[in-house]
Amino acid sequence: MLVIPAIDLKDGRCVRLRQGDMRLETVYSDDPPAMAQQWERLGARLLHVVDLNGAMEGQPANLPQIDGIVQSVSVPVQVGGGIRTVETIRRYLTRGVQRVVLGTAVLEDRAVIELACSEFAHRIWIGLDAREGKVAVRGWTEVTCTTVQDLLRSLEGYPLGGVIYTDIAKDGMLEGPNLTALREVVNCSPVPVIASGGITRIEDIQAIKAMGSRVQGVIVGKALYDGKLALKVAQQAAE
Repeated sequence: MLVIPAIDLKDGRCVRLRQGDMRLETVYSDDPPAMAQQWERLGARLLHVVDLNGAMEGQPANLPQIDGIVQSVSVPVQVGGGIRTVETIRRYLTRGVQRVVLGTAVLEDRAVIELACSEFAHRIWIGLDAREGKVAVRGWTEVTCTTVQDLLRSLEGYPLGGVIYTDIAKDGMLEGPNLTALREVVNCSPVPVIASGGITRIEDIQAIKAMGSRVQGVIVGKALYDGKLALKVAQQAAE
């Protein structure tokens, strides 16, 4: 199981938000590629990059920073946020991004996931962001009527890499993950799972690892940036 540092981009800078609220940001770096290099030096084997502006605007908004990150590290990079067309997916995957994360497009334009999976099998991941069991879209600003379980069932048969599950209420709060909801996702998902949101302590990582091999990783943001978790120690616990 991997511990995956998160690099969230807003207005060209590396930030962390509280519960996805764009007004509640903490800026950690004006140089995202340098931040990516730091995590690589500390032992990261995969980086999770999110274009926050893109998620809101529906199209990539931090392309120079994402290109810079991909070019500055040797570890794989996965990117999400504002990816709603096959053209955008191709753009990322042909310029060095290892895999892309689709969110809003999965609910609003199923043709995108069908075309993307046929062209890039197993390099497409689904960002499953939930608030009180319902799927949120458009940078978490809208909560749909679709339940997490319904969306997971609809993914059966697609050659996906997996799903990234985030409990929005836990994101950036340093209060621990929603283990009950995560366990339900792991049990229902037809594909591997990466957990995200609230992971703060070594005990959180150990509890998630105990859910079994279907959980391939945990994404950690604020706890790493604020020094609550050391990446090397966290990765040792995950292994």
